[in-house]
Amino acid sequence: MAATLQSLLGGEPKVEKVIEGLAGADGPVYSRRGYLLFSDVPARRIMKSEGGQPTAYRTDSNGAAGLSFDHEGRLLACEANRITRTEKNEDITVLTSNNNAPADVVYAIDGSIYFTDGEAVHQITSKGVTQPVSQECRAPHGVALSPTQQKLYVSDASSRNIRVHDVQANGLLRTGHVFASVPDTPKGLKTDEDGDLWVATAKGVSIFDPAGALLGTITTPEPATSCCWGEGFRDLYLTAGTSVFKISTKIVGTRTF
Repeated sequence: MAATLQSLLGGEPKVEKVIEGLAGADGPVYSRRGYLLFSDVPARRIMKSEGGQPTAYRTDSNGAAGLSFDHEGRLLACEANRITRTEKNEDITVLTSNNNAPADVVYAIDGSIYFTDGEAVHQITSKGVTQPVSQECRAPHGVALSPTQQKLYVSDASSRNIRVHDVQANGLLRTGHVFASVPDTPKGLKTDEDGDLWVATAKGVSIFDPAGALLGTITTPEPATSCCWGEGFRDLYLTAGTSVFKISTKIVGTRTF
């Protein structure tokens, strides 16, 4: 049976504001240890929310925006001009630098990392080599892998569409094509285990089925910047302006770390 918005949510949308009073929230990621991290970009800090009470996880975050984890649970961060990894002893390793404002990042099962910097999609290979893998988008922003990790989705904030690329065995990308057009500027995005795509937009979050058909849009009071799956890769957290929202879901999200 084809998915509907109600089947993915288990009923009507339930949007809950869980954090407020931020300067500009972005890049959420939920740790397997049971807490949410997100960037408060203008305040130059990464915040941690455990039990609903946000505290500073890292101050002077160098403009960090998009966040993710690798398979060892180490934090990956898109900073002002670089991608960093926070080691288990809290040391910060620079994985690549001299980039143009990295926006979003995703970790792949082969140990490589994909990220966008507003000009191109780049890959950091498992050997630490950084290389551009696509320059098809005018303003690439969000990046997400499909459940099988055989496809990579990229939001183009300028053209207002989502492009999809086949991922080759060596991690390089084949020429992509437009997966879906988005009425409102698309930013961060995630996939679920059934291959649906959840896209943060100026109106909230828009959900597309695996064929690129729009299933619907869940509106939020503030323009959304990014999203992530919550505990057990269930429920969706959405950063939006000065707030973080939580949307109850029935579907399970794609596991990338």
